[in-house]
Amino acid sequence: MLIVAVPVYGLQLGASPLVLGAVLSAQYLLPLVLAIPLGGIVSRFGGRATLLAGAGIMVAGLLSMHAWYGYAGLVTGQLLVGLAHLQMVLAAQTIISNLGTGPRLEQYFGWYATWLSGGQVIGPLLAGVVLKSSDTEYVFLVMALFALVSGVVTLRLTGQARERIHVTRQQAGFRAQWQLVGSNRGVQLSILVTVLGMFALGVYGSYLPVYLESLAISPLIIGVLVSLRAGVSMLVRPFMARIIALAGGRVPTVLLSLGTLAAGLAFLGASEQLLLMAALAMLVGIGSGLTQPLSMVILAESVERERRAGALGMRLMANRAVHFLAPLFFGLLLELSGFTLAFAASGILIGFALILAHRLFSSRNL
Repeated sequence: MLIVAVPVYGLQLGASPLVLGAVLSAQYLLPLVLAIPLGGIVSRFGGRATLLAGAGIMVAGLLSMHAWYGYAGLVTGQLLVGLAHLQMVLAAQTIISNLGTGPRLEQYFGWYATWLSGGQVIGPLLAGVVLKSSDTEYVFLVMALFALVSGVVTLRLTGQARERIHVTRQQAGFRAQWQLVGSNRGVQLSILVTVLGMFALGVYGSYLPVYLESLAISPLIIGVLVSLRAGVSMLVRPFMARIIALAGGRVPTVLLSLGTLAAGLAFLGASEQLLLMAALAMLVGIGSGLTQPLSMVILAESVERERRAGALGMRLMANRAVHFLAPLFFGLLLELSGFTLAFAASGILIGFALILAHRLFSSRNL
């Protein structure tokens, strides 16, 4: 819902494109710094307690936007919401990573990612309904109520969600995570996959609407093409375990997902035919639908339980960094070359990474 409400609210305040960009980016600042330390906190205090704290921070951030009119309330809320979102996602992924192994874990993460996609589809629609009926007067209050409900539901978590693990700085600190990246092939592949997946989503989500608008395509069709990617991602994720089995393992599935991302992006700016663009959007949807849950599963089974939350935090830090930088990188390409070459260069970049992944990881049992 925030992805719709914050830009609308910012424009009502008279924000310039630069100021609006700064407000939207504020949500990613604290996660870039605190993702790894929060991994240690999740281990020490347990997933349930961390989820509850995250829900409380989320409510506080949304209420600050509702009650504190102006940029101060908006930026404060964005910072708090970014921290809360990171905290809740990291806790949820840590809880799920401890529920099983092998195909069962693949199924769990597949369904987790499916529900995330569902929220990404329903949230903007719900925000649009609230904004249409009451403008921005109550939209942040409605979101705060949803966050409060999530906190109440969290109270019912039991079992491993309440477990606390004693971890040292040598296991959960920044140095420990960088050492893990340098020595653990599974962690390396997981981060590569999440970086490339988020790069593709950043480019697609930020600039496909701009490209379609430049072609004088109607807003309705633009909305359909943008939503098509999210819908395909949501549909493919419950079948991730079966797709991995059919592909012959996780590494072949990684290569398949990167290949669909590369093809979908590379040719996106080469045609003005709606059917072809829809097919390419579906390719991006398949690739992005597989990359994120795949990266979680690979990482979860590549590190011991005591280091899992910290490693997931490092993955989320990379995730947020690319989410922040990808639109800037593509914007530079667009400035230099235009849409056709910018989309092609982005797809080729992922293609080169696919070749690198094939050479480095194809012989590994991950």
